Amino acid sequence: MHIPDAFIPIWQGAIYWIIALVFIALALKWARNEMNEEKLPLVAVLAAGIFALQSFNLPVSMGTSGHLVGGALAAIILGSPFAAIFILTLVLIVQAVLFGDGGITTLGTNIINMGVIGGFVGFYTFRGLMGVSKNMPVSVFFAAWLACLIPALCCAVEMFVAGTFPLMEGLVAMGIYHAIIGVIEGFVTVAAVYLIATARPDLIDSGVVAPAGA
Repeated sequence: MHIPDAFIPIWQGAIYWIIALVFIALALKWARNEMNEEKLPLVAVLAAGIFALQSFNLPVSMGTSGHLVGGALAAIILGSPFAAIFILTLVLIVQAVLFGDGGITTLGTNIINMGVIGGFVGFYTFRGLMGVSKNMPVSVFFAAWLACLIPALCCAVEMFVAGTFPLMEGLVAMGIYHAIIGVIEGFVTVAAVYLIATARPDLIDSGVVAPAGA
C-alpha cells in the first residue's frame, strides 16, 4: 500500500501533502496535550510494532503491494485517531527516507491512507461497535479489518485518478488482497489490545476493557 514516487503526478501529490499536513498539525496538537512520560514508552512500542507489521509485504498486481496497516491498533489503544496519524507519520517517514519504502512525493498520500483514513475508520468503527455489542474482541477485530480494507480501496481510487491503473482492476486487486490481510490484522490487533489492556490498563484509553476470562 506504500505508493512509490512517480505513481502519482507531482501536482496531485502536492494536494495530498497539503491535506496530510493539516492532519499532522492536529496530531501534533494531540501529542502535546496527551503525551506524557508514562505514555511515551507505549507510543514507542506501538511505532516499532507497526513498523514491523508493515515490513511483511505481499505483492499485488500492477506494481503495488499489500501489508498490515496498524492504524486501528494505535487509535484504539491511545483513544484517538490522531494518535494513529502521529505514529503512522513517524513510521512512514522513516520507511520512506531510510528504507525507500514509499515515495517522498507520495508520502502525503500514504499518510492520508494509512494514518488518517486507517486511524479514523479504526477508531470510530471500534467505538460504534462497542456501543452496540459491548464486545471488545469483536469490535476490535472488525475495526482493524475495515482499517486495513478501506485505505486499500482509497489507494486504488487514487491510482485511478492518477492514471496509474484502471479503477475496477485496482479495486478488485487491492480489495481482495487487503480483505484477506485484514483478517490477519484483525486477529493481531485483538491479541495486542487484549495483552496491553490486561498488563497495563492504566496506560490505555478507558473505553478499552479486557473481557474477563478471555
